[in-house]
Amino acid sequence: MNQKPGQHSVRRILLPSGRSIEVVRFHDAEETAHRRGLHMCPECESDLVQPVDWSEASEDQWELLLNCPNCGWYEEGVFSQDQVQNLEERLDEGLEDMLHDLQRLTHANMTDQIERFVTALEADLILPEDF
Repeated sequence: MNQKPGQHSVRRILLPSGRSIEVVRFHDAEETAHRRGLHMCPECESDLVQPVDWSEASEDQWELLLNCPNCGWYEEGVFSQDQVQNLEERLDEGLEDMLHDLQRLTHANMTDQIERFVTALEADLILPEDF
């Protein structure tokens, strides 16, 4: 999803119950300008670029094979330790975002399941045989 500085993105997640939740992320113009790095795809401008393969090229450089899952772009090159460290930090932030989203989705699913269970209890649809 391409984002212009100062905009926001909305990701809608559809729950098994048919309900949906929205995850809204705001993008600061200054942050967008500074985050260009190995994680940014030069083809589609996605910030989802990830290393597919890596090896140490020298004491302070790494050879990486990078891939953008959004458009399929690949690049192999030798990058500095600082560039790789910045990429690792972005990957860690992405993992934290995914775990946070998973926690919110899990909570929403559990809430929905509890509501359905309470409705079934109130309607006497739960029998001893169900356990």
